Formats: sequence, structure tokens, C-alpha cells
Amino acid sequence: MILKFTLSSLLLGSAVAFAPAKYDWRVAAPQISTAFQSPLQQHRRQHNSDYFQSHALHSSPSKSTRLYSDASYLSDKHIASHQEEPTPKSLSSGTGTATISQEVFNLVKAIVGAGVLTLPSGIAAFGSAPSAVVPAVALIALVGSLSAYGFGLIGRVCSLTRSTSYKAAWEETVGTKSAWIPAWSVTLKTVCATLAYSMILADTFHALIGVLVPGMTKSMTLAAVTTFILLPLCLLRNLSSLAPFSLLGSLGMVYTTIAMGIRYFGGAYAKNGVFSNDLPKALRPAFGNVGAAGALTPQIAILIGMLSTAYMAHFNAPKFYAELKNNTVPRYMTVVATSFAASISIFATMASLGFLTFGSASSGLILNNYSPRDTLMGLSKAAVAIAIVGSYPLAFVGARDGVLDLLKLKQSNMKAITLNILTVAMLGGLTVAASVIPDVSFVLAFAGATLGNALIYIYPALMFRGAMKKIANPTKLQQFELKASAFSAILGLGFGIMGAVKAVQSIM
Repeated sequence: MILKFTLSSLLLGSAVAFAPAKYDWRVAAPQISTAFQSPLQQHRRQHNSDYFQSHALHSSPSKSTRLYSDASYLSDKHIASHQEEPTPKSLSSGTGTATISQEVFNLVKAIVGAGVLTLPSGIAAFGSAPSAVVPAVALIALVGSLSAYGFGLIGRVCSLTRSTSYKAAWEETVGTKSAWIPAWSVTLKTVCATLAYSMILADTFHALIGVLVPGMTKSMTLAAVTTFILLPLCLLRNLSSLAPFSLLGSLGMVYTTIAMGIRYFGGAYAKNGVFSNDLPKALRPAFGNVGAAGALTPQIAILIGMLSTAYMAHFNAPKFYAELKNNTVPRYMTVVATSFAASISIFATMASLGFLTFGSASSGLILNNYSPRDTLMGLSKAAVAIAIVGSYPLAFVGARDGVLDLLKLKQSNMKAITLNILTVAMLGGLTVAASVIPDVSFVLAFAGATLGNALIYIYPALMFRGAMKKIANPTKLQQFELKASAFSAILGLGFGIMGAVKAVQSIM
């Protein structure tokens, strides 16, 4: 009873978290996931030129708003027209226009995405009894707090160095010669996120279409979706019309959380429940004897890796700092603390509801566990599928153009046919990989354990250390924090090694 009351409170808090006062949706960054979403939308802008951020900040509020929300920076025409512009590394503080409530909404939306739907399987990786939720929620809060610290650390580095992009902050503190390290990390993270998108689309569309076409396999479904939906969208020259799907993604997550709560508290999937016999045995609720004690086993590393992907928004930290009105460090830290607290609440709620409903049978994508006859959850599957379809081209273009930038290949010098061939080849490769890899939770766990931990724990600590070296007489608090950030980096490295090993073992 106490557990259900707690979940009810978290469920209410999760819904409220998406509705701050005076929110202007036009300034929302076009994001959908963690998990995935964070580096996805901004990666393209960061790698091509810092011009985009400085241009937005120097422009009028209306122009800045359009650049931020319409995703027009992904248009080839827009990129080509500014590719040779100067790239200032820093701006004076206080030029942002976003309020704290707007920033909180945008950051929560950037963090909370479709990746949260894999967290129940992370709990199932180490536990099978309901009590496994207790250490899982504690871990969600711990990793969320550490992620918030790293996010805050990046903003403070930007404050010290007056940088407005991740790349500029790295160059100012660590050096220009090694700037390729975070650049490649973000590009690979974006590729992994796009791959995860393909796998989620395969699951959701197969669940929706499989009822109408029984003989259609998941691979066939993904091939059809890629050929007839994703490819035409990824070949578009201007993606600004896809920006509203960002808001749909957020609304879809709110709806899914509420629907999962209704199904858990209503007992629809419990023994003798309305949908208890609709599913194959592997997806039916199953509970065992391994509870909280399971958190002491190495299998807990799988959930840690997933969380490192889920909380990923750190490549955007400089932008959130720069665009905050009156961007003092205390105001920025208020945004960070509030946003991550709300995200922790949402993650804990959805992970708990999914696991408490299905236990050790929790699928790598929890929506797979719900019956095809369940109209309430069917609407959730449809909303998630539509939102990801709309956001997929933004993620894919970020991956494709990131690779081009790192290889120093300018789009302005490429023929349209060449770019289209590259698009088809990369999309085909991602589709094949999504068909071969058995579980999306593996992709998220492995990417989080490696690239996610680097971007969340290790890189911010290195930048902060570099910034402190330029201060002649650091305070005792700063000296202490140097040690704290170093500990965070070591902890992230340990999480990464253990998580990567366990993620690989989980599919072997």
C-alpha cells in the first residue's frame, strides 16, 4: 500500500513537471530523447560552426526563437550560407532571453525521451521481486544527481571561460589538439541514438501493424518503414516542418506514464486480469525471489549504463547557460537542480510502474509487454512511433553531417546525388544493424557505459580541472571540488568498464 501511494505521488509529480508556468513552446529545443535526444539535435549545430549559437544570441529575440525551435539549422541551404562565417568562441554574459521556467521545461524535455521506456528491463537485469524497485529508485536518484553535477560543472566552466559551446569550452580548458575526442564521442553517441530509434520503431510499428498483417516479421516491418517513411524524410532539404514533433514526444511521454499507472493500479495484467492471458509466456508478468539484494551483483551495471544514456543532455549545457536570461551561476544551477529533480521523478515513476507490472519479464522496450488488445497502451505506442518518426530525420542528419564534418568533407562541395547516396548507405546500414541486434536495451546500456559516461563524468571533470589551472589562487572550496570532480570521473570510468562488459555479456 505504501509503495502504491508513493508511486501515485510520483505519477502526479511527473505530469506536473511538464507544465511550468508561462511556458512558450516556440523556444523549445527540438528534442525527443535521452536518452537519446540531447546531443542529437545540437550535435549538427555544434560541429559545423559556433556561428549558429552566437548568431542566435546576438539577434533579436524573435530571430533567436526561430533558430532554436524550427530546426532550420539542419537545412543544407542554411548551413552553406554560414559555413565560412567567423566562429567566435565566447560572448559576454547576460545576452540570453529564456526564463528559468522555459529553460526547465526545455531541459526536462531534452532529458526525458523514449529511452526511459527501457529502464524497467534494467531493473529486471538484476532483480525479479518487487523489492528490487527500492535500490533501483535509489540508483536512479544517485546517477541523476551525479549527472546534474556534471551538467552544472560544464555551465560553470563556460562562466569561467566565457564559452558558448562544448567545443569552445574544451578548447579553452583542455586544448585544441584534443578537441576531436569529444567531437567523435558525440558523433558516435548520435549514431547509437539513431540506431536505437530504428530498433524502437521496429518494435512499435510491428506491434501496431502485426495485428493487421500477421505474417509480417519485425525486420520486414522496419524495412518497409525505412523505405517508405524514413528515407523520404531524411532526404528532405529543410527539416523545419518536423519541429512540432518535439512537443508531441513530450505529450506522448506524459500520456504513457499515466496509462502505465492506470494499468498497474487497475491490475489489468495481474493474475486473472483483463489482459493477463493475451501475451506469450515470455512477456507475461513474472516475479521471483531476487529483490533488493540483487543490486549487490554486477548485473546492476546494466541499469547504470542505461541511466547514463537516459540522462544524457550534457553537450547542450553551454547553450542552456548562454540562453538563460541574467545567466548567473546560481540561476543556472537552479535550472539544473529543478530539471534533473523532475527528470529523476519521471524516470523513477516509469521504471517502477513497468517493473512492478511485469517483473523479470520486462521487455527491452516496455511497450512490447502490453497486449495488442489494450487500446489505452495502443495509443501510447502510436504516439511514440509518430513522435520518433518526426524526430528521426533530425537525429539521422546529426549523425550523417557529424561524420562529414569530422572527415573534413564540406557539404557545399558535394553534389546532391553524392549526399543522397551517403544518406541511403548510412540509413541502410542502420536498418540492417537494427534488425540484427536483438535488444534495444543493449544499445542504450553499451552506449551509456562508454560514450555516455565519458560525456557526463569524465569530460566535465577534465574541463573543470583545466579551468582551475588558469586561476592563480583557487579557493579552498574550488580545491575541494577539484578532488570531487576527479572522484566523479574515476567513478564514471568504473561505471563504464563494468557496464560495457555486462552489456556485452547480456546478449552473448
